[in-house]
Amino acid sequence: MQNALSLDALRALDAIDRKGSFAAAAEALYKVPSALSYTIAKLESDLGVALFDRSKQRAQLTPAGQLLLDQGRTLLHAANQLQNAVKQLDTGWETMLTIAKDTIVPNAPLLDVIRQFLQLGKITQVQVKEEVMAGGWEALQTGRADITVGLTGDLPKGLFNVVPLGEMAFVFAVAPHHQLAALNRIVDAEDVQQYTAIIVSDSAIDAPKRSSGLFDTRQRLIVSNMQAKIDAQKQGLGIGFLPRHLVADELARGELIAKSCSIPRDKVPVYLAWQKHNQGQALSWFSQHLTAVNWQQVFQPSTW
Repeated sequence: MQNALSLDALRALDAIDRKGSFAAAAEALYKVPSALSYTIAKLESDLGVALFDRSKQRAQLTPAGQLLLDQGRTLLHAANQLQNAVKQLDTGWETMLTIAKDTIVPNAPLLDVIRQFLQLGKITQVQVKEEVMAGGWEALQTGRADITVGLTGDLPKGLFNVVPLGEMAFVFAVAPHHQLAALNRIVDAEDVQQYTAIIVSDSAIDAPKRSSGLFDTRQRLIVSNMQAKIDAQKQGLGIGFLPRHLVADELARGELIAKSCSIPRDKVPVYLAWQKHNQGQALSWFSQHLTAVNWQQVFQPSTW
């Protein structure tokens, strides 16, 4: 059995409601009024329901007509989206692009680039995922991300285009009410062994997990991202090294106290990488614009 509904009929119904009359709708759709009236009459006949109450001076939608219009507009929107997506895909623009952001990367610079992309009016849906340490590389290798910003650690050879973004420095920080805050000397390994360390877990699923900045302590609290680690240390739940660019404001406000520590914690190179085999226009756009961000300023702000 042939479906009584068609996109042309739904467009006619939508136009009549928006324009207020059959004549105005016909003009908007570049049709003669008789053709539009026939379309609606045939739709009513095929469905076996009246869509308009014609007893009044101006035709008004019946409850059935209003339901069809409301649901029909959803179908029309979906059809337009599908049409645009097909056209866009044919020109090389992906329908979906996934960006993996390591937990050390602040949201603002990435969101600014995404804002610029959205202004292009492309249909490409942008998805942002948060990863930790080896999880960013794994996201690229497994295809669950097209591009990753904030990568650290050893660089896989030959698989990706890799761009260095700068170096990230760390600070050993504690809450102002933590016992170590009042220590009037350099914090050493024996000091930290007495307290809980706040650790961010690696988000890799199958790849070997990495650890970073670990030291021996009597207890560890493991969290899923860097913001949770910062919050935990601000509350005095534990201690540890934090990316200095992420806690500059907390240090300035005294919510965290930087302590000199004898445990070494070197600066870490940070990278942007994306899949070599993906030649999509959206990936090309994001790789260029993310590379153009002044990441050195992000990771080493001048307010230090």
